[in-house]
Amino acid sequence: MFFPILLQDYFAQSVEKFPQKVALICGEKKFTYKKIDDLSTQFAISLIQQGLRRQDRVIVFLENTEAAVISIYAILKAGGIFVLLNGTLKSRKLAYVIKDSGAKILISHTSKAKVVTEAVVEIQSETHFVWDGSAAGIPVELKSHSITLESVFSENPAAAKQLEALKRIHRLHCIDVDLAALIYTSGSTGDPKGVMSTHHNMVSATKSIVQYLENDENDIILVVLPLSFDYGLYQVLMAFMFGGTIVLERSFLYIHQVLKRIEEEKVTGFPIVPTVLAMLLTLENLTNYDFSTLRYMSNTGAALPVEHIRKLRKLFPNVTLYSMFGLTECKRVCYLPPAELDRRPDSVGIPMPNCEVYILNEKGEEVAPGEVGELVIRGSNVMQGYWNAPELTAKYYRAGRYPTDRLLYSGDYFKRDADGFLYFLGRKDDMIKTRGERVSAKEVENVLCEMDGVVEVAVIGVPDEIFGQAIKAFIVTDNRNHLTEKEVLKFSSANMEPFMVPKYVHFLATLPKTANGKIDKKLLSTFA
Repeated sequence: MFFPILLQDYFAQSVEKFPQKVALICGEKKFTYKKIDDLSTQFAISLIQQGLRRQDRVIVFLENTEAAVISIYAILKAGGIFVLLNGTLKSRKLAYVIKDSGAKILISHTSKAKVVTEAVVEIQSETHFVWDGSAAGIPVELKSHSITLESVFSENPAAAKQLEALKRIHRLHCIDVDLAALIYTSGSTGDPKGVMSTHHNMVSATKSIVQYLENDENDIILVVLPLSFDYGLYQVLMAFMFGGTIVLERSFLYIHQVLKRIEEEKVTGFPIVPTVLAMLLTLENLTNYDFSTLRYMSNTGAALPVEHIRKLRKLFPNVTLYSMFGLTECKRVCYLPPAELDRRPDSVGIPMPNCEVYILNEKGEEVAPGEVGELVIRGSNVMQGYWNAPELTAKYYRAGRYPTDRLLYSGDYFKRDADGFLYFLGRKDDMIKTRGERVSAKEVENVLCEMDGVVEVAVIGVPDEIFGQAIKAFIVTDNRNHLTEKEVLKFSSANMEPFMVPKYVHFLATLPKTANGKIDKKLLSTFA
């Protein structure tokens, strides 16, 4: 009997169960489980023939396309480690990741040839290349080390037996403690770091999420988030584990197109981030779309403002909302059972299945309910640390009770209520020390989001000779309400303690975002 262990084993199980079912929809293209299986097997053989060996790193530098999904499973089948990068990455950062990861092969589109060439020239890399797109678009400097996906897929279809024979010859079979992926963090405090994720880590996290979302083969999930963002990536891993369907979009910027896809493809699951919700809340014609098939929406990446949750519930009364919290270093930590949403809208819930958490003070002691401390995570979802960064790994990943037990110190401030529900207060570096008090930027943002006309808010601390740090609020409005600084400060004074009231208010047309849709507070600080 076949027992799935590795990520690709769960995909293989779905292929066996649902060979002719549509697994992936990209634009007008539809791919069955069998088609993705055949193409990824062909590609895996090609990768091995190009010299890929067990645990070699392969960079996937593509937009949200079928080529990216096929590449992930081809790399896993060949025994490699995939490194997904956002398609908007610039040459300097690409060069850093190529060098840091030691990638042997890079998969990209010929439209990115200039960026790839600049990156490779900068570090004198001997990486091999696989291009999606016409061979005519391959740079002359890289042609000797390049092939195209078209040439890979135009060859005679490869048999799974051929792949297995090659893997035996080169000893490429992995076990679940081998790495499956390096997921590079956004690097808001410096160069990005690759989070080392084993098959066991990723399978465990995927199973836990599928369990509490109650996914099954009837689910059709719309993905508008980049696959380089683990929230986007895991939608594919989850769906291919339980035999569902993925509708893959390249961006959430064209929100009307995204909503139309929900109706057209009868989507049942829609993962969002606060930016997507903020865009939804500005729309006036949502009743023009049919959301009758939508079963659930989920949020992670950053906690939703309470007022936005209330508005979302009103807009989608028949849709179940899962408010969640996670970080790349362990994928997911907790979720709020939907039945608790009205009672505890500001909570991010309870630990997900097979995950344990503690809230510790600076002495390493568990704090009492209502007290603030650092969130510490334990479980098989806790990743292995940071690639090529032992000191940083030692800072956040520490020994537990047993020799192989690892605890992740998140760097996030949390509190817990008497019933054990968790509340996110902010990153350690997102807490503002002002007037002798420690203020959660998130708490101030939540209050300001309750104002009529406020669409998005970001709060930061800025240097102040008297207060140490002063609170500055950046606000985006819906343009229908012409808010003034005076009105914002009056509302703040009426709804916050004096030390939480912003000293400065700055209105922006939009807030700067990272590629994953998160507000870029590092860039905001340059406006201060």
